Parts: sequence; structure tokens; C-alpha cells
Amino acid sequence: MAIKNALLVDDSKVARFALSKLLESRDMEVNMAGSAEEALDFLNSNQRPDVIFMDHLMPGMNGVEATKAIKGNPDTAAIPIIMCTSKKSPTFMEEARNFGVYNILTKPPHTEGLGLVLDQLDNDVTEGTLPENPVLTAGEPAPDADEDLLNIPADAALELSPKAEPGARTSSDAPQTVPLTSDLIEQIARSAVKTHINNRLHELLSDLFDEQFDHLKRALDDASKKQDAAVDDKLKALSELVDERTRNLRDEVAAEVNLNLGRELADLKKDLARNSGFTSEHMAELKDHITSVQTIDTEFWQTLQSEAIQQAHEISRETAEDIAQRTIDLFVAQQRSTTSKLYTMGLAVSLGIFTVGIAWLSGLFG
Repeated sequence: MAIKNALLVDDSKVARFALSKLLESRDMEVNMAGSAEEALDFLNSNQRPDVIFMDHLMPGMNGVEATKAIKGNPDTAAIPIIMCTSKKSPTFMEEARNFGVYNILTKPPHTEGLGLVLDQLDNDVTEGTLPENPVLTAGEPAPDADEDLLNIPADAALELSPKAEPGARTSSDAPQTVPLTSDLIEQIARSAVKTHINNRLHELLSDLFDEQFDHLKRALDDASKKQDAAVDDKLKALSELVDERTRNLRDEVAAEVNLNLGRELADLKKDLARNSGFTSEHMAELKDHITSVQTIDTEFWQTLQSEAIQQAHEISRETAEDIAQRTIDLFVAQQRSTTSKLYTMGLAVSLGIFTVGIAWLSGLFG
């Protein structure tokens, strides 16, 4: 919602209180002024509100004059003003819009009417469709909403003199003169009396409302204080009663509590002794340690296994080379042994033949 804070201008405390509660129920921040003069001072020295709720009839500067002053100031002219009044005539509403009032809120305000006005204002602010401020020229009288308009020209002067002679000429520059007849005097007197009575009644009603409000506030404060005192007395009496009734039971209760605490402590010690203080946190640490050791052992075992395989290959190669060398040596030895036997047999045969030959020769020459 674009409308978040408001300024309430009303000389009645009751009226300000009632309207502020309705606005606060819509989560709006509310500031208050008890007169038009106070409202103008507030606008000059504080942050600008999103909307101003202006009372119509107030002592001193009334709501119409205050609205004209706000709209005549360029710094505050853009603030929407909602006039709070009991007048609902179309003529008054049209005149109010002519001197810068955004809308009319009937007094006393109701939730439905206030909601409609604020919803319309929020929509106009969001859509940028706020009506333009009227241009009030200097010296232009502000519409006086608490008096009935008299059928007198704005620049007319009243003259207590006999009527002008028929056919007499008047200067075009001179203001129009209206004869002060008895009917006109009566009309002015009635309007003045009505205005005075309305203002006086408003003051009396405001004073009455304020007095009743202050009286009600004092009554509520007194009732609240009495209620708080009664509650304190009741609580004190109840505390004393409880203290008295439990005084004899304190020792027994204390003994029972101590006994139960002793039993619980003994059970706790047994549980600690049985569990050896090994907690789930310890289990988690042990698991992490075993996992890390397994990882290290696996890597170490793989390294050892690789080295063992390499050594086995070297041993197998060396063994195979040794067996092959021994086989070759044995074969060579066998070959040599065979050759030696053949040579010996051949030598023996040769020697036998040679001996036979010698013997034969010996026989021949013997």
C-alpha cells in the first residue's frame, strides 16, 4: 500500500483517538496535531505524511483555512487532504474540492467509509491520477464552509445609506454597492449567530468528549491498578498457603529426592563402568583410524607383492640359467667320458694287436 503514514488534525482528543485506531488497524503510522497551527508547524519541521485528515471546525484557524495554507505552500501542496466533517451536501463537497480537498470523510468515521476513501487514494497515488491542485490567487477568499453563502458579490461593499436615485450613474472602477436593507441585516445576523452557535457547540461537545475520555481513561487506569493489586494479593496469599502446607513435607521430600539422586548416580556409575566410557564418538574415531590403516596396509601390501613378484622372476631366471649351465656341463662331461672310453678301448685294442704282433714276431724270430 502506497499510503503508509498519516497526520490527524483535530482539536478533539476523542476524535483523534477513534480515527487513529482505525488507521493503525490498517498498519499505518499516525501522527497527531490538536490544531491547524500545530499541524502547520509539524509539516515545516518533520517528514511529509502521505495523507492529512483535516477537521472541519476548529477554534482559531479552521480546516478550510488550514487547507488553503497547505495547498498554497509548494513544499506541502502535493499532500492529499481528506476533510473530516458532518456536512455532506453536494455544494459543500464541490466547494471543498475547489480549494484543494481530495475527499470528504463523514464524522464520526466508520471502517467501511474510511476503507473506501483510502483504497481510492492508494489507487490514485499508484496510478498517478491524483487531481491537480487548484490555483488560488492572492487575496482570493477561501470558501467558508461553516457559513451559508450570502448572495453578495465578492467585491461588494455594504453601505448604510438610502438607495441611490433612479438613473444615477456609478463609476466603473468603484466597487458595487449593496444597500444594507433589513432583510440583508437579518440574513447576516442569522449567519453570524449560526456560526457562533456551531463553533460554541463544537467547543462544548469537544470539551465534553475530552472530559468523558479522560474520565474513562482514569477509570480504566484505576481498574487496571486495582486488578493488578488484587492479583498480587491473591498470588501472595496462594504462595503463603503453599508454603505453609508444604513446610512439613520439605524434609521428607528432600530425603526422598536425595535417595533418588543417590540411586540414579549409582546406576550411572554402573552404566559407565559397564560401557567403559566408550561412546559413539569414540567408535567414529576408531572407524576412521581403521579405515586409514587399511588404506596404508593395502598400499604397503601391494608394494611388497610387486617386489616379491619381481624377486621371484629374478630367482626363476637365475635358477633356470643355473640348471641350463649344469645341464650343458654334464653333457660336455658325458661327451668327454664317452670319448675317453672309446679312446681307451681303441688304445687297448691297439695295444693288444701290437702285443700279438710282437708275440708273433717274437715267435718268428724266437
